[in-house]
Formats: sequence, structure tokens, C-alpha cells
Amino acid sequence: MNCPDLFNETEAWQAGFQQVAGVDEVGRGPLAGPVTAAAVILNPKAIPDGLNDSKKLSAKRRESLFEQIQATSIVSYAHISESVIDDINILNASLLAMRTAVAGLSTAADFLLIDGNRAPAHLPMPYRTIIKGDAKSLSIAAASIIAKTVRDRLMSDLAASFPGYGWEKNAGYPSAEHKSALLRLGVTPHHRVSFKPIHNILYSKNK
Repeated sequence: MNCPDLFNETEAWQAGFQQVAGVDEVGRGPLAGPVTAAAVILNPKAIPDGLNDSKKLSAKRRESLFEQIQATSIVSYAHISESVIDDINILNASLLAMRTAVAGLSTAADFLLIDGNRAPAHLPMPYRTIIKGDAKSLSIAAASIIAKTVRDRLMSDLAASFPGYGWEKNAGYPSAEHKSALLRLGVTPHHRVSFKPIHNILYSKNK
């Protein structure tokens, strides 16, 4: 199995960049909750073992690595709310989350490694986009772990206030339990009304 490495980071370091940040987002597909992005500048002398695409790790392993990344790296993350997603669409909200996370780093990044094929417009530093970057770059893998862990925690907290939708298990994604609860319990303030399944429910009730 291929694992992420420091190939892209090393190229940037050798080009003279010192603060290389990996950037990733999670939460484009859910029907509820924010979209979340993280930016991580790893310490080359203290990289936690086992970093990988967050989707390939168990929740317990992610939690452990989350603590290790926080302890050894420069970390920032940002949530963009459901209302903003509905206003500007999920792609633009994802890019805004990335931009906000990068801007929040306590030490400014001078080069970015960004998961995917799109980058926020007008970034103040050079960058490289990497498709499936969370499986190729250790910095992006670290960012994916931070973003998924903080978003999953947030959705678990919201689940306590809005029980029945299973957000503590499905993180707002359209699982069978979530879709069944929508029909039974209705739409909450944390649902994305611009997303078709939610829009259809609201529209059918307003007809």
C-alpha cells in the first residue's frame, strides 16, 4: 500500500521555502454541518508516525494522531457554516475554509500543498495542488486528520442537541438513518437548504 511521504515537501524545502503547509478540507458531501479545512506545518524533526489519509484511519487512530500533530506542528482549522454554504455554494465555501485556515496559522506559511485540483483565489504565497494529496503528502495527510477530527467532534456535539439524526455516527452525511430522520423529524437549522434532498423536503412542505 502506498503511503504519503515528504517528496513534495522536500522539493519545496530545497527550493528555499521553510514553512510548508499542507491544506485539506472535509465535509463537502454532508447534508448538515459546516465544511471544515485545516492547514498544518509539520516539524521535519518531529513527524508523528502513521500519518495517512484520514479516511483510511480508524477513529481511535485519528484521535491519537490528532493529539500528536497538535503537539508537534503548527496547526490551524476553520469551519464555514451552513448558511454561508447556502449563500456561496459548497465549492466556494470549501475554498474559503482553506483560505481561512491558512490565514489562521500562528507562523505564516510560505508555500502550500493543497489537496485537490483547485486552490483559493489570490493566495499570498505560492502553492501546488495535488490530486489525492492526502494519500501522497504527509503534510496534507496531517491536515486531513485535523479537519476530520474537529468536524466529527463538532457534529457529535450537535447530535446531543438534535438527537435522532445519527450525526455522532454519520457526521451529517446522507446515511439511511439520517435520511429517515429527515422525513420523520424534519429539517434543522444545521441542514444545508441549498442541497437537493433538503430543498426537496422544504419545497414539498411549502406546496
